[in-house]
Amino acid sequence: MAKNKIVSYVQESSNELLHKVSWPTWSELQNSAIVVSVAALIIAMMVYVMDISFKSILEQFYNLF
Repeated sequence: MAKNKIVSYVQESSNELLHKVSWPTWSELQNSAIVVSVAALIIAMMVYVMDISFKSILEQFYNLF
């Protein structure tokens, strides 16, 4: 009985993936990858600038003592 449920689940899952899911086109996938890459670069640059800023602020603070 449990085996029938597993087989049914796998069959329904594959049917849904093949016939009901709308997969992106190649150009949509490329556009999404570009957007994610640009966003990751922007965030990385922001973190870098914040890191350099805090480093310089802390160095100036420590030089006071």
